[in-house]
Amino acid sequence: MSISHAPPRSSAPDISPKSASDLDLQPLVPTSSRRTRVPRWLRRTTGPVLLLVLWQLLSSTGSLPPEVLASPGRIAQVGGDMVADGSLPAAMGTSLQRVAAGLLFGLVVGTGLALLSGLFRIGEDLVDAPVQMLRTVPFVGLIPLFIIWFGIGEAPKVAIITLGVTFPLYLNVYAGIRGVDAQLIEAGESLGLSRWGLVRHVVLPGALPSAMTGLRYSLGIAWLALVFAEQVNADSGIGFLMVQARDFLRTDVIIVCLVVYAFLGLLADFIVRSLERLLLQWRPTFTGR
Repeated sequence: MSISHAPPRSSAPDISPKSASDLDLQPLVPTSSRRTRVPRWLRRTTGPVLLLVLWQLLSSTGSLPPEVLASPGRIAQVGGDMVADGSLPAAMGTSLQRVAAGLLFGLVVGTGLALLSGLFRIGEDLVDAPVQMLRTVPFVGLIPLFIIWFGIGEAPKVAIITLGVTFPLYLNVYAGIRGVDAQLIEAGESLGLSRWGLVRHVVLPGALPSAMTGLRYSLGIAWLALVFAEQVNADSGIGFLMVQARDFLRTDVIIVCLVVYAFLGLLADFIVRSLERLLLQWRPTFTGR
């Protein structure tokens, strides 16, 4: 009698490959890429809209008297009337010209001084100390002196804006130049770059992010300086409309002018941020989660 032996049964698990249809595959979604269903623009506008609704309710119930603060509906009506009669567009055009002139002069002066002080040690020794002393002087306090020097025309207004723009640009461009990694300079020198080549291809691109930050900050200071400049011996501009409204206790006109200031500043900041995204495409940054 012959005894047949069955092959031993393996206790190892079956690891034969399965087809894709037999597997329940689910894509892995990183946490950083998950987004809520609420659009971002809706989330960003919720706060201002709720504030306007609360403001209108307080005005409608009489809790906020019109002589203290006009209602949003009244402000919208007055703004439409000012646009219709041409007073607001004319004032905006005048104010934009003053800001543009002061910003241009401030860009030239602030960036030039920062390049001189940041690229050359002798420039730092000659320029940095006087600039640091002058930037601590409130530019608003120089208004009477500018009136004595330049008269009561456009020159003192543009000079105030220029002074306000110069120092933030100087500080940020100077910090950007001195913040360039020394190893990058050594690498450029080892590749045979000349002094101008180092400045053009290494130093200036490295300082560009700080320079754009300084430009954004300078734009905010420019509008702030414009508010003070147009309230001193001015016969046109948004600040002049605010002075007239103050004399007649027109809070609605004052709020309209402040809203115009805010939107012009927001528009200028949007332009600079768009320019920043265009010029700094080579620098990946964290955008929030």
